[in-house]
Amino acid sequence: MLEQLKSCNICPFRCNVNRLQGEIGKCKCNDKIKIALYSLHYYEEPCISGTEGSGTVFFSNCNLNCIYCQNYKISQEGKGKEISIEDLANIFLKQQESGANNINLVTPTSYVFQIIEAIKIAREKGLKLPIVYNSNGYENIETIQALNGYVDIYLPDLKYYSDELSIKYSGAKNYFNIATKAILEMIKQVGSPKYDERGIMKKGVIIRHLVLPNHIQNSKHILKWLKENVYEKATLSIMAQYFPTYKAKEDKYLNRKLTKKEFKEIEDYLITLGIEEGYIQELGEHEEEYVPNF
Repeated sequence: MLEQLKSCNICPFRCNVNRLQGEIGKCKCNDKIKIALYSLHYYEEPCISGTEGSGTVFFSNCNLNCIYCQNYKISQEGKGKEISIEDLANIFLKQQESGANNINLVTPTSYVFQIIEAIKIAREKGLKLPIVYNSNGYENIETIQALNGYVDIYLPDLKYYSDELSIKYSGAKNYFNIATKAILEMIKQVGSPKYDERGIMKKGVIIRHLVLPNHIQNSKHILKWLKENVYEKATLSIMAQYFPTYKAKEDKYLNRKLTKKEFKEIEDYLITLGIEEGYIQELGEHEEEYVPNF
């Protein structure tokens, strides 16, 4: 399966580089797996973390270049260490032994085919936990199809409605069309959300949207599409945790947190749309504290 890396087209950038020979494309990944951290994480949606925690694996590098990325030290600066496929399989098993509710793959896109091999090995050794694919949403349908049978829960972002914003803030063309098609494929693959007796998700899709300051109309367009296309098939998670970090500190539109007025406008719009189910974060004051120490 790693033959796919000979001419890498895993993500929509379709760089066609030979990662097996060390060539580097948009995501800056070679043929090695690189991770920054694995841990029990308690700040995901309640149906993912529960009280036991989500068994997160934070992968280094990313196919997007979001100027406000809260994990920029690993996604943009590449902090982390290289490990083997067998090492990754063993990490999955350690997370299971520690009592995690699931295996949560954070920013996994560039390593999909190594991850599939690691899941195979771990399952042969007794891995039973659901696999969560925690993604920025900028995905090829073919890559999502390759994950069929290996991923139980998809946790994609839906960041932007307009190309202007996706190019300006993440360096990604045609983000909305690509991400929405990928999301529909995810839903088609795993179906409607299913939970155990504790309310922990076992299968399904949770779509996240981070509300950006000064871009409330972008969020309204996104929420309208979600309501009209996936509301009863997936769980929605509206996030208010934005804070200016990385290059966003220099951007005149993104160099502050959300205001109470902006947050109230989103809350009111959810009511207008009739969105009553899902998650919405409260507007907080200490969002920085929830970023893992890489």
